[in-house]
Amino acid sequence: MPDLDMDMGMDLERVIRGCIPPGTPDKPREQVTEPARRHALAPCEAARMLVARSAALFVLAALFEIGGAWLVWQGVREHRGWLWIGAGVMALGAYGFVATLQPDANFGRILAAYGGVFVAGSLAWGVVADGFRPDRWDVIGALVCLAGMAVIMYAPRGGG
Repeated sequence: MPDLDMDMGMDLERVIRGCIPPGTPDKPREQVTEPARRHALAPCEAARMLVARSAALFVLAALFEIGGAWLVWQGVREHRGWLWIGAGVMALGAYGFVATLQPDANFGRILAAYGGVFVAGSLAWGVVADGFRPDRWDVIGALVCLAGMAVIMYAPRGGG
């Protein structure tokens, strides 16, 4: 399969670990020159961009997966027909492709982290599409899932 994105091989963990604040114990932050500060913050900017890209891909994946499942549900349970079902199947296929665009190469980690986005996204979809009213436990549960996603996906890891 062709390389769809030159940044795909970029190691998210390595970039996040490389994000260091400017300044050292022997040279306080105020004494660091502006060019040196920009140079020191470049890995932080790269980390922010990778996290933003990853988060956007999680949202897009959720739209395809939850939307696709909702379309199939509407086609079958609400008797809207084969066009709805077909559109849902296509959206679910697109979801599978979007997951491959994540910057981390570990399938298990991506899908485990995505689970948190799926939980929160499903509740949000229900609010928007079906008039669902989550209670405080739904909201707390979704926040716990999103916190778990952030730990799984973005926590700095050691070299091993």
